[in-house]
Order: sequence, then C-alpha cells, then structure tokens
Amino acid sequence: MYEHIGQFFKMLVAGTGAVTGYVWGGWSLPLHLLLWFVVIDWLTGWGAAWMNGELRSRMGYTGIARKMTIFLIIALMHLVDRVLGEMNYFQNTVIFFYLANELLSIIENVGRMGVPIPQSLRNVVQVFQIKSEEGEEPTAGKEEKKDEAL
Repeated sequence: MYEHIGQFFKMLVAGTGAVTGYVWGGWSLPLHLLLWFVVIDWLTGWGAAWMNGELRSRMGYTGIARKMTIFLIIALMHLVDRVLGEMNYFQNTVIFFYLANELLSIIENVGRMGVPIPQSLRNVVQVFQIKSEEGEEPTAGKEEKKDEAL
C-alpha cells in the first residue's frame, strides 16, 4: 500500500514540475521570492485585519484571488517572452514590480499590527503612495532634483 502512495507522490511532484516549467519557464529565484512575499503579505494582512477587528472572509477570498492573478499575469508575460525569444524581459519586469508592491504592502500591514517601523521605511512607503496616487513612477523627478542641486 505504501508503494502506491510513494508512486503517487512522485507522479504529483513530476507533474507539478512539468506544469511549473511550462507555465512559468521553471522555478527561478525571483519567482520563489515573490511566492514568499505573497504568502507573507497575505498572512500579515490577515493578522492586521484580525488585530483591528476588520477581518472579513469575503475580503480574504478576494485577496487570495488577487494573489493568484499575480501569478497568472506572470505566466502570460512568460508566454510573451517566449514569443519574443526566451529573454524573460517582461516576466522579470512584472515579477520585480510585484516584489516591490508586496514589500510595501507587508510594511504597511506590519505597521497596522502595531510593530514599530523605522522612519526611513515609512518615508519610502509614503513616497510610493503619493506617487501612485499622482499616477507617476516613484523614481520620477530624481534627475530634476539632482540637476537643481548642482
């Protein structure tokens, strides 16, 4: 009986590896890091909502759906990269965008949980929030400020 369980497990792992390789082009370090960021963001968001009395199951399900959509977009960008010649430009760009987004969300969630956040991190989060509300890239204007300082 245990032989069948072992065989099933091997088939499951092989199938998962094949699907991962096809859909995302393999399991890269940035993709692995993003998976951790997504899980930590979801857990800290859940914890912050629970601690502040804002926990709602519908919001939790919506959050999971959004997180799954991130990986669907990355899979789509992998297919675009394959059409353009296996350079992984679009896939990596999207992964790094979501890494930054998830990191900011984790910092916000931890702050909502009452964990002290260094002022420098709070400043970074605030700049990103202001720039995203204005519809600008967070790095926009740096060159202008450097020129003014000269």
